[in-house]
Amino acid sequence: MTDLPVLLPFLIFAVVMTGTPGPNNAMVLVCGARAGVLRSIPLVSGIALGVGLQFAVLGLGLGALFEAVPGFHMALGILGAGYILWLAWKIATSGPLELHQDTRPPLGLIGGAAFQWINPKAWALSISAAATYIPVENHVLNLSIAAALLATVTIPCVGIWAVAGVALRRVLTRPNLALTFNIGMSIILILATMPAIFRLATQQY
Repeated sequence: MTDLPVLLPFLIFAVVMTGTPGPNNAMVLVCGARAGVLRSIPLVSGIALGVGLQFAVLGLGLGALFEAVPGFHMALGILGAGYILWLAWKIATSGPLELHQDTRPPLGLIGGAAFQWINPKAWALSISAAATYIPVENHVLNLSIAAALLATVTIPCVGIWAVAGVALRRVLTRPNLALTFNIGMSIILILATMPAIFRLATQQY
């Protein structure tokens, strides 16, 4: 990871994977709209911490557990899919924004970090990056550097979605527009998750 030809592709991969629509960014967008940027910081920080930690653990050999317990991998995928569907339903039925009431973020630091373990896109990111970008030489050192970089990149790439959410706050006080936004975000959340779930379900170990 200290070599530029390896580092740059990894950073590009990290930016694309953490910055594009997915469960994390959908949650942060809604959180930003309902609670503001400052109150979204714990959630964003938790996501970054969780992504980096998950990547490090996977890189250290969690794949061996999947080999030993084949059904464990599919169980995680089913659990993650179920939670995403529940989250999508909650967003779709959340109603218009009440500026003086909806100020509490749905997840904080611990919740954001823990969510990564049932987030199919986070699993796909960690598995792909750990298998593709981490050199065998000095594996632990390279893995530590990569995990720190991934967590650092995640903060601005995910945090910008909270800013976008704030920009939509006034719009979301209108019932019809709020309903359209909530349903649209639920659909995006599901569509953004399906490819990662399929990839995890067909991943070979």
